[in-house]
Amino acid sequence: MDSSWHPRRLHAIDAPEIAGLADVLVDCVTGGASVGFMHPCTRARAMEFWQDVATDVADGRRALLVAEDAEGICGTVQLQLAQLPNQPHRADLMKMLVHRRARRQGLGRALLHAAESTARDCGKTLLVLDAVTDGPAAKLYAQAGWTHVGDIPNYALFPQGGLCSTTVFYRDLSG
Repeated sequence: MDSSWHPRRLHAIDAPEIAGLADVLVDCVTGGASVGFMHPCTRARAMEFWQDVATDVADGRRALLVAEDAEGICGTVQLQLAQLPNQPHRADLMKMLVHRRARRQGLGRALLHAAESTARDCGKTLLVLDAVTDGPAAKLYAQAGWTHVGDIPNYALFPQGGLCSTTVFYRDLSG
């Protein structure tokens, strides 16, 4: 792992950060990542998404972590902290995005560890997520010790079209 990766939590998101996060999202979708957006993902649509996330972050419903390189934000991950009343111990790990310029350098693993640590700091003992079956993210989660629950066929579309399945994982943080 690149020792220079030091993800940090943002408690508020300003306009330059929204712009940097939008760039990462557009790059990931352009590169084929199935993260809820179809190609082409416009910068305006990406900015709108991150503005909505900023509201959740400011309200404490979501934790947002980012990592930066010399060019700016190059990776991010979110924790959906606000859950139903019977799930105060749980968070959803979502939208782990790494810009193509920063891939295969240990950033995904650094973001994952930082998210797990943040979840613990927020009193969460269970994390859940889903990822494209057999995709790079699913392989990372499996290698990092997340428990594979199962696969759901035809769950979503790839950004360029075509169905993909998703794999559901969880991580018990209580131990």
